[in-house]
Amino acid sequence: MGECGVRQIAVIGSGPAGYYTAEAAQKQWGNDVQVDIFDRLPVPYGLIRFGVAPDHQSIKGVSRRYEATALSDNVRFVGNVMIGRDVSVPELEGLYDAVVLATGAPRDRKAGLPGEDLGNVFGSAAFVGWYNGHPDFAQLDPDLGGASAVVIGNGNVALDVVRILAKTRAEFAGSDIVAHALDTLEGAGVKRITILGRRGPHQIAMTPKELGELGHLARAMPRVDPADLPPEAEDAALDPGQRKSVGHLRAFAARGEGAAGTDAAVEVDFDFFAAPRAILGDGKVEAIEIERTRLEDGQAIGTGETYTIPAGLVVLCIGYQTSPIPDVPFDDRAGRFTNEDGRIRSGLYCVGWARRGPSGTIGTNRPDGFAVIEKIAADIGAGAGKDGRPGFDRLAAERGLKVVTFADWRKIDEAEMQRARDGAPREKFVDVDHMIAAAGKA
Repeated sequence: MGECGVRQIAVIGSGPAGYYTAEAAQKQWGNDVQVDIFDRLPVPYGLIRFGVAPDHQSIKGVSRRYEATALSDNVRFVGNVMIGRDVSVPELEGLYDAVVLATGAPRDRKAGLPGEDLGNVFGSAAFVGWYNGHPDFAQLDPDLGGASAVVIGNGNVALDVVRILAKTRAEFAGSDIVAHALDTLEGAGVKRITILGRRGPHQIAMTPKELGELGHLARAMPRVDPADLPPEAEDAALDPGQRKSVGHLRAFAARGEGAAGTDAAVEVDFDFFAAPRAILGDGKVEAIEIERTRLEDGQAIGTGETYTIPAGLVVLCIGYQTSPIPDVPFDDRAGRFTNEDGRIRSGLYCVGWARRGPSGTIGTNRPDGFAVIEKIAADIGAGAGKDGRPGFDRLAAERGLKVVTFADWRKIDEAEMQRARDGAPREKFVDVDHMIAAAGKA
């Protein structure tokens, strides 16, 4: 049995939501809790490692906070264990007083467009995973030889993709972009990137910092059609952040033709009021058919006017879904686990994007983690005493699982830093077997 009076909590997923939940459990119960944080990969931090853009190292620095939690005596990282394959959720429910799913939303949401399955059409989870070195996507091998790329979406992920496509090799100094992506990008032939948005400048979900970065790249020329911008007086109704973002768009519109760049410049065209209707090509994408839209009560309504633009690459940045897990109720329409304020059923909970869908910032997950722990505390009260950690260890030994601990991860971390090219913080392993070998677990 577990230690008397000590709550045994299993958290599935080692990204921000998972570590904030562990931190909340420590705050709630002090030393009277043991938290095991599971991840199917041998490396922790989830979205921080594989989702945050490689040239945004300051944001990745939040992992230092998670490391402090991970090094606590009563929190343990259990890597290289896939829930639903190596161990089931019902088995964990039998071992732990509470199981919290913090698996994020790692799958791309489908757009439902004709031609979406053509070659060189990617969702942003896949494309971002490729340049961030996620083992699932390291072999993606996008063809960047075409002159025209189209990025669908008007959020920060779309900006990340555009920025990565537009940067020179020198501009990746200090980033942890993986070598295979850096080499492919350096040889890219992309000269024009079109950002498609169904609605207008006032409806974008792009934050000022990320949008402003686009105006300071060595060879990028961001362009906005002045006719797409509403009267400037209408900006006053926006919140301050949105107003600043639209201000960047106005600055791009004011630049005019040929105001920046060289013959090698990459044009970045914001195409607002533009809804993709079909992706065209023979085996591989060649063009996109677009319908012009207008706003009606804030919604994009098709006008019937269509046009086609060339596209050798398409990246869909339109949202993410949680991956289903056997024995857990799943809301297919919402793309997340079925839950009521984080409670799936007695003893089983979800947090972060797995609870609410892909919304908010990294920091949004902190209050989410604390809220779910409050719910768990109310549900289990003084009840504790399940086997928890010792019980899982017996199960792992019986099944011959190669569990990667946080100490093992630090060996992987050290090896990645030693492999880094000049000026880079690390060169990530992009193969699970190589990670296991670096951890000394092969």
